[in-house]
Amino acid sequence: MQGLSWQGWAVLSAVFAALTAIFGKVGVENVNSDFATFIRTGFIIVILAGFLAVTGQYQPLGAIPRNTWVFLGLSGVATGASWLCYYRALQLGEAARVAPIDKLSVLLVAVFGVLFLGERLSGLNWVGVALIAAGAVLVAIKATPG
Repeated sequence: MQGLSWQGWAVLSAVFAALTAIFGKVGVENVNSDFATFIRTGFIIVILAGFLAVTGQYQPLGAIPRNTWVFLGLSGVATGASWLCYYRALQLGEAARVAPIDKLSVLLVAVFGVLFLGERLSGLNWVGVALIAAGAVLVAIKATPG
């Protein structure tokens, strides 16, 4: 797995994100969605701590630049808010319709990447982003089976 490309890692991320929706939907059936997020976070901390211990990837906390702390902290706040909203949505809606709306983040990442990180997307890339957004909306619409 060491030689896996960014595309390979992205595909694995998509697989695990899909499993997150399915397992999460079942997991929030009998518990408050905010508490479910807390339980999930505990598992993540334990798993990552074990992973870092096994792979020897711990780093001295004092060696991490202040700017890194600020942005990782902001990322953590955004992640926590996202998870709270996601689990609440899963508790209230169908996983097959919640997850695609959550993936509208693809559109937002593209826009934010251009606005804040100076990234550039081609016309074809923007068409792809628009198709992802359109697909998410179409999947989320509750239509009566015909």
